[in-house]
Amino acid sequence: MSGHNKWSKIKFTKAAADAKKGKIFARYSHEITLAAKSGGGDVDTNPRLRAAIEGAKAASMPKENIDRAVKKGTGELQGATIQEVTYEGYGPAGTAIIVEVATDNTNRCSSEIRTIFSRNGGNMGTPGSVSYQFDRKGEVSIIDAALDEDTAMELAMDCGADEFEQGENEGEWVFTCGPTDLQAVSAALSAAGKNVTGMKLVMVAQNPTVISDVDTAHKVMRIYELLDDYDDTMNVFTNFEIDEAILDQLS
Repeated sequence: MSGHNKWSKIKFTKAAADAKKGKIFARYSHEITLAAKSGGGDVDTNPRLRAAIEGAKAASMPKENIDRAVKKGTGELQGATIQEVTYEGYGPAGTAIIVEVATDNTNRCSSEIRTIFSRNGGNMGTPGSVSYQFDRKGEVSIIDAALDEDTAMELAMDCGADEFEQGENEGEWVFTCGPTDLQAVSAALSAAGKNVTGMKLVMVAQNPTVISDVDTAHKVMRIYELLDDYDDTMNVFTNFEIDEAILDQLS
C-alpha cells in the first residue's frame, strides 16, 4: 500500500490553469449530466451523481448550474446530447496517452484531438492501442485536513482501499481500489464520517516510463497540458513519470 502522491510530479504546472472556474465548472457539469443520464437524478440511489455534486459544491459551483446539469441528464431540460468517448494515442518518446472526453460533437472532437497529437510529437491510435498498458482502478477523494499518513493507512485498510496518497488540493486524500469496489469504498468512507468529494474510474499505468531529460520532459508535459486543457476533456491518463532531478529543473 503506497502513501505518496505520484501524480503531483506531472500535474504541478496545471495548478494555475485548473484554477479557472469556467473550466472546472464545465467538467463538473458534464460529469453531473452523464451521471444523471446513466443512473437517474436521485443522489440517494446514484453514488456517481452524489460524488459529482459534492465535488461541484466543493469547487463552489452555483446551485442553479448543478440543478440544470441534473435536469439535462434526466431529460427534464432539452439540450445537446453529451456522449462519453475515449481516445488513445502516443506522445513524444512513445509515451502512452488515454483521453476521456464528454462531447456533443464527436466528429469535431475526434478531429481536434487528432490535431493536438499530430502537432505535438504524437499520433492518435486505434481503440485498444495503448489501453492494454493500463489497469482500470476506482478512485475516491476526500477532504480531511487533520488526517495524517498513518491514520490514512488505517482508514484505507478499514474501508477496503488498496492504496492511498495525498491529493492535489489542501487536505485532500485519494484512495484507490478495484473498479468493482468503487461504490463500496466510497460508502465506507462516508460511513466513517469523511467528506467524499470525488469518485471516479481511472487508468493506472502498469509500467511507467521515466523521463530523464529536460527536452523530452517539456514535450510530454506540453502534449499532456494541451489535451487536458481541451474543452471537452474530462480526464487524461499517461504512463510517463518525470525523474526527480528533471522535475527540479522544470520547477
